[in-house]
Amino acid sequence: MPTLTPEQRADRTTLLLAAILAGLATLGPFSIDTYMPSFPSIGRTFSATTLQLQQTLSAYLIPFAFMMLFHGALTDSFGRRPVILVGLVIFAFASVGCALSQSLPQMLAFRALQGMSAGTGMVAGRAMIRDIYAGHQAQRVMSMVTMIFGLAPAIAPILGGWLEVWFGWRSIFAFLTLFAALLYAGCYFSLGESLAASARHPFAPRPLMLNYLKLLGSWRFGLLSSAIAFNFAGFFLYISSAPAVVYGLLGLNANQFAWLFIPGISGVVLGAFLSGRFAGKLSPRHTVRYAYFVMFGAALFNLVYNAQLPPALPWTVLPLMVYAAGMSLAMPSITLLVLDLFPQNRGLAASLQAAQQSFFTGLTAGLLSPYVSGTGLGLAGSMAALVACGFACWFIFTRINKAERIA
Repeated sequence: MPTLTPEQRADRTTLLLAAILAGLATLGPFSIDTYMPSFPSIGRTFSATTLQLQQTLSAYLIPFAFMMLFHGALTDSFGRRPVILVGLVIFAFASVGCALSQSLPQMLAFRALQGMSAGTGMVAGRAMIRDIYAGHQAQRVMSMVTMIFGLAPAIAPILGGWLEVWFGWRSIFAFLTLFAALLYAGCYFSLGESLAASARHPFAPRPLMLNYLKLLGSWRFGLLSSAIAFNFAGFFLYISSAPAVVYGLLGLNANQFAWLFIPGISGVVLGAFLSGRFAGKLSPRHTVRYAYFVMFGAALFNLVYNAQLPPALPWTVLPLMVYAAGMSLAMPSITLLVLDLFPQNRGLAASLQAAQQSFFTGLTAGLLSPYVSGTGLGLAGSMAALVACGFACWFIFTRINKAERIA
């Protein structure tokens, strides 16, 4: 067997880390998308209505979004690795509880516990990347994680459908238990601690509150975090409007959702791949600039097309794919800039940014989508408005930095 060079060993270590962190990040989409094909059979088991089944999603999402505010503070105080391991244990326990639930209230309680723990790895993972890597290497690793993570929404419902057909709905939660156990083993044996004990903060109310106020009072943090959230909302608008787009606008059937999801996910993967390729060749600010050119180009084409012609394949989904590529190209660079604002509070910064993104996606799905998804022009106009808001945040951030450098 040939001996590996130090560079080859470093590359293998980086790939392993990216794979583990991407796996941790996919707990969220897997927890949502794998069990959706089983809604009818879960309803029959518990004699539940469609409205009651929707509560299993809300019971997960509300604690998930709420705990996003605190995962990062926990990792800044106790270290990244212990919080990840404890979160995986809790998630696995909750998944077992879901699999063995004998009533809908039991299912709701364990789904809430899943939501409380599923985000630990995603938040801690972003902080770990910046703890370990610097410069273009950090961008490359963040891009690798984003690329792998982008595949989860496509794989999860397919896998869930297979498990439902072959073994029934309880097998889906058994799969989530095994997945969490596999991630635990990978983290326990291969994931080291990236935050030195000397760099940790006391877990006490006063210092925690001061750190929250410090980040929330930062214009730079607010602008960059909002840019990420607005950019993602422009993409997520179409995902949350999928039934209206597939059934109402395109006239497709239930077996043809891939026409919307595959282009969108392909764009996410392509943008993340390009971000990794550009790392070290383009500065983060230049990468983001090109990404906004791509997003604005997609949004403009979308507007012009829908103002002139009715929705049709492939023209309705092509702008989404291009927009997703631009969004995914920008995200790693902006995320790293967010984390660099507060090197001593990277966990908290990742936590608050993720919480804001979850909040914006909730508003997009619950308030914006129902009002604009009835027409292609409504969706196109909303996408353009959201990316314009994201760019405005980015533009103001760059002007503030430039003015302070001159001063």
